[in-house]
Amino acid sequence: MSQTPVLAPAADLGARPSPGRLRPLLRAVAVAACLPYLSLKVAWIAGSHIGIPDGSSLLDHRGLMAVANSVTVLMDGAVIVLALLLTRPWGRRVPAWLLGLPMWAATGLLLPIMAGFPTQLAVRAFGGSVDTPEETGRAAFLDDWVFGVVYGGFILQGLSLGTLFVLYARDRWGHLWRGRMWDLPKAGPGGRAPRVCAVVAAVLALYPAGLRLLWAGGSTFGLNESRVAERTSDFHVLSVLEFGYLAAAVAGALVLAFRRLPALPVKVPLALAWAGSGAVACWGGWLFVATLAGSGDVAEQPTSAMVLSYAVQMIIGTLVAATGARFLKERAAARTGGTRTTPRVAPQSPRQSA
Repeated sequence: MSQTPVLAPAADLGARPSPGRLRPLLRAVAVAACLPYLSLKVAWIAGSHIGIPDGSSLLDHRGLMAVANSVTVLMDGAVIVLALLLTRPWGRRVPAWLLGLPMWAATGLLLPIMAGFPTQLAVRAFGGSVDTPEETGRAAFLDDWVFGVVYGGFILQGLSLGTLFVLYARDRWGHLWRGRMWDLPKAGPGGRAPRVCAVVAAVLALYPAGLRLLWAGGSTFGLNESRVAERTSDFHVLSVLEFGYLAAAVAGALVLAFRRLPALPVKVPLALAWAGSGAVACWGGWLFVATLAGSGDVAEQPTSAMVLSYAVQMIIGTLVAATGARFLKERAAARTGGTRTTPRVAPQSPRQSA
């Protein structure tokens, strides 16, 4: 007779984190990593041109750039708030959605930088191509040192804030992703919505993923004149990584929705869905909003194919995030409700019948 595991009481689900020095240290790193970026942005809002070379397109629309810089100051300031929330006692009382949504957005915006910038530098070190202002005939966008300072800060923010969130989530919600896929019950009629979301996301992903593969392989289909002229190793690296985010998001959603790969730990598809959907949706949204500002240079205006790709990415990321949220909500309801659920036994599961 198969045994039905007794679920932990609801009172045990919010165990307090063990004391230590790691979290205060990570909080200090996250806050300190924000300071260079915030200092630059505040200086630019005040009218300084530090790090901006003469002729840069950033100097063409001062009012618009002041607004954009103000928004990004608020976004980076949110990292400081999140670092405090993840390490202070009052942060334990914050509703899950109020923490989860900004952390998902932070993951989506920082992960591509954390993966892309070091990879670009590594490819350049092995002979990758880089455009210079002299080669393109255009003024530099920013001084080179700005990218190192800003992206270096972003990487530190992502590492410290990400580690803090993992520690926080493990203490507060770790029970929701314990075990392997074979421990989960089969998806019943109520699981139809997540399956539909996952399949729709997978179908939609064929378009932006196909574009990225074409671009990574050297095709210029769907690119504007500026991107065609400035294709370097950096562009190809980003195309490959963007394909990877789409693949991760879709794979995570499909595994969660259809409960396949029984030996796989539950946290793996959850992590893929979380990180992949965030990167796909948030960067798609960021680039889509950027297209609304327009450009005076016809060569830099995004093509219809590019704009459509950004819009589809937002839809894909939202569908995958909804699939993951639904999965976590169902597991939380099952545990806090005290219900007993007989897990689906995989062919090679260690659980044996008596």
